[in-house]
Amino acid sequence: MQKGVGIFQRADSENAREGTELTVRLGAGPLGINAPCRVVYVLDEPNRRGFAYGTLPGHPERGEELFAVEYDPADDTVYGLVTAFSTPAAWYTRLGGPVARLLQHWFAHRYLRTLPSNTGS
Repeated sequence: MQKGVGIFQRADSENAREGTELTVRLGAGPLGINAPCRVVYVLDEPNRRGFAYGTLPGHPERGEELFAVEYDPADDTVYGLVTAFSTPAAWYTRLGGPVARLLQHWFAHRYLRTLPSNTGS
């Protein structure tokens, strides 16, 4: 999802696995911020796949974020799921307060829009 939104920068493994460290870049140009994270768990269940990462020092927030897809065999529907909890970890996110929360919601919606949709065609 980060690749689709254009913020993924690097990871130390090809696939998400527990302990993988990755960096996303928030913002543009000289105003951009590198945000380091570490995968804390991976979901690999029959009807649910995904991973969650926790922030590392240097990230503007302190918390975790889950990225997953879930399949409902009852109606053959696939759902995207992005869940996060965080608190400001830098002076500018503390100062930004509500604006930082709006940006988080905006990114969550952008992540979900990167998933392919089945229009029944």
